Amino acid sequence: MPRAVIGLGNPGERYAKTRHNAGFMVIDELARRWQVTFRSGKGSYIFARSTNWDAILMKPTTYMNHSGQAVRHLADYFKIKTEDLMIVFDDLDFHFPEIRLRKQGGAGTHRGMQSVIKHLSLLTFPRTRMGIGGAQGQRLAEDFVLENYSQADLDILSKQLGKAADAIEYWLKEDIDSAMNRFNTSPPKAQAEDSKEEKLI
Repeated sequence: MPRAVIGLGNPGERYAKTRHNAGFMVIDELARRWQVTFRSGKGSYIFARSTNWDAILMKPTTYMNHSGQAVRHLADYFKIKTEDLMIVFDDLDFHFPEIRLRKQGGAGTHRGMQSVIKHLSLLTFPRTRMGIGGAQGQRLAEDFVLENYSQADLDILSKQLGKAADAIEYWLKEDIDSAMNRFNTSPPKAQAEDSKEEKLI
């Protein structure tokens, strides 16, 4: 059975360059590397398949808050085990441009992940968290995540997307533990917060 890499985000040009679409951006980077083209799926998503990687790339077309419907349909249709689903999403709890891989966990306040967990009915599936925090200031979270990346952030964003794509390709070749050991380098504060969350689950 293939593995699947699923980016969370909102479809349409209005949201294409926003922080909330970091998951979509990673999927686009992998599609560029693999030279694959997206097409409509049987469910509410677009997908591309790579025979070289034995993997499916997917972006829901449901809008963020209902992402779980598309994830569930893809998993059922292609008979993909939940441990072979890599969910990629933006995370305010980590500073930009950190990334963090985990093999399980809760959703926090991320509504896309809340929907995925609801429809999969479990917490034990791998995920790549794309740090977008650190510059929110006094802005409400829902406003901040729907802002476009600043011009100054774009070069750094390119490096973050590249690192995330590298990590996911490594996961596809190896396993989640190996990928975590190789790519989970973050400042002490982020590590402490991650460890605290692990204990709460």
